[in-house]
Amino acid sequence: MDYKKIIKNQETRFTLLNLVKFVPDKIMLKIQYRIKLNRKLNLKNPERYSEKAQWYKINYRDPLMTKCADKFSVREYIESKGLKDILVELYGVYNDPNSINLNQLPDKFIVKTTNGSGTNYICTNKNDFDLQKVKQKLNHWMNRNIFSASREWAYKNIESKIIIEELIEDNENEFSGINDYKIFCFNGKAEYIVVDVDRDISHKRNIYTRDWDYINTSTDYPKIEKNVEKPEGLDRMIEIAEKLAQDFPHVRVDLYWVNNKIYFGELTFYPWTGYIYFSEDQFDYILGEKFVLPKVKRG
Repeated sequence: MDYKKIIKNQETRFTLLNLVKFVPDKIMLKIQYRIKLNRKLNLKNPERYSEKAQWYKINYRDPLMTKCADKFSVREYIESKGLKDILVELYGVYNDPNSINLNQLPDKFIVKTTNGSGTNYICTNKNDFDLQKVKQKLNHWMNRNIFSASREWAYKNIESKIIIEELIEDNENEFSGINDYKIFCFNGKAEYIVVDVDRDISHKRNIYTRDWDYINTSTDYPKIEKNVEKPEGLDRMIEIAEKLAQDFPHVRVDLYWVNNKIYFGELTFYPWTGYIYFSEDQFDYILGEKFVLPKVKRG
């Protein structure tokens, strides 16, 4: 069932989910898993990646995950690993959208809230940027109860802020925008790389091994029509990903390779909220084998 087609407005979906936030996490995840993937969720003996991601939400709660899910405080974590050079320039941090002053910003930038995914605005020309409209949206995003939507614990206690960062552009890319390299790490080892391209026009995705062997499966976005060239900086990207992943049983490290330089994107502990469908169903089990569940932890 594609619930997004039934309830098309995202804000409405968040409002409805917030109304049922009293439902225990385990029950809610079982309901959502059934609705989204049309099968029963096995939490007692999970084998699929999509099942283990739900177990992870309920049973593993390290405060460091909250720090690293926060798009602002994660910068401190990146610096603590000696990787300050992969951070994009930070132009400002705000508790209130009304504090944003366009006169103090460059012509191009990206605006994000620290407490969610996909909550950003890209400005490519400050003269055409409708700040008042953006402020309204930012207020909505900052007041969302992200945790109630998919019970992703790492987001539960994030202090909602706004950050404005440097806009990274790749004018020589054969695809639109910049390529997003999402490196799946388990117990500190990079295993698979999901590559997203053309995100602003016709989002497409391929999956590769760490050795850049193509995995013939698709997800909620279609495959890229042609093979994506292995980035020259892949070995260094994997090295960075493993350094950032060493403190967690599982994390996805998102990086960009633009103009022969690596940039940090984000750390994601529950990719796709765990509700992911692979056209080759066996890959759900293959990915699940890599995810060795840790002991229950309550931070």
